[in-house]
Formats: sequence, structure tokens, C-alpha cells
Amino acid sequence: MRFASVLLSAVLLAGCTGSKNVDDAPSTVGHVDLQRYQGVWYEQARLPMFFQRDCVRSEARYSLLDNGSIGVLNRCETKNGEWKEARGEAEPQQPGSTDRLWVRFDNWFSRLFPEMTKGHYWVLYLDQEYSVALVGSPDREFLWLLSRDIQLDASTRQRLLDEAEKRGYDTSELIWRGEGAEI
Repeated sequence: MRFASVLLSAVLLAGCTGSKNVDDAPSTVGHVDLQRYQGVWYEQARLPMFFQRDCVRSEARYSLLDNGSIGVLNRCETKNGEWKEARGEAEPQQPGSTDRLWVRFDNWFSRLFPEMTKGHYWVLYLDQEYSVALVGSPDREFLWLLSRDIQLDASTRQRLLDEAEKRGYDTSELIWRGEGAEI
């Protein structure tokens, strides 16, 4: 429950971060085949953020739901080896657009204030095999480097870093999978 509350706080902050110049927003992939995108993604790196401050390893499981949205299950392992999880749903920010989603986690606050608790989930880069991806927010405060495999080889890691930097993200503060918790 505490993990879900912390995630809610982050989603609230992410949902409120759209005030910067939209013309300066990073480019996205244009289209995501959600059927191929579903499944398990392992977080390889992220920018520091409050709601993942205790996480040393994280993963996300996405599944298509009957209502057309995407089910989200985020799991996080802490330094103590404890697993925490949060469930939510994602939906396109604009009908028919699959690369810019709103994510909302299921808790009492989001049920009371659904429009206030949406966070940006922009797919910035996705390889043809759907094996690695960059996901971030348009204000560049949030960034995740994701892969289908638990570990990345050096060339794939560098490709993701290059793609993130091309889109204006500061990668010098990335926290890599297995590194200590922050904040």
C-alpha cells in the first residue's frame, strides 16, 4: 500500500509537468503495436525520482485489457530484497495514438480524482524487435531505459544512451539496475 501511495505521488507530479513548451517536447516513435509491446520489460536505468527511491531493480508487465487500455503491473525490489508492486492502467492521450499514453495507478486517491493522477508515458524509442525501449515524460524529468532481457550488452546500452541524449535527456544522473537506492 505504501509503494502504491508513493507511486501515486509521482504520477501526480508527472501529470502536472506538462507546463513546459510543447514545441520543445522530445520526439516519440509515432506508433507502438501494443500487442507486441505487452509482456515483461526490465528497467535498465532511470533518472532519479522520489517514487522509486528505494528500488534497486524494477520491472513492468503490460497486458492488453478488454476495454482497450493497457494493464500495468510495476514491481520493485528494494535493498532489503523486499518486492513492492503497484497496479494501474494506461490509455492513449489521444484516440488512436499509441506512443503517448496516460498512466494511472489504482488507489483510493486516483479513484476520487482520476484526472489529477495521470502521468505521462511517452515511448521515445523502440527498436524493430520490440526488445529495447526508452520511455519518458515530455518535460524530460522522467526517463526509463527498458529491455526484454535482464541485462544489456555494451553496444545496446550505448545505443539507448545515444537515443536519450538525442532527445535532450541528461543521462549523467541515470541510476542503473542493481545500483543503490537514491534520495
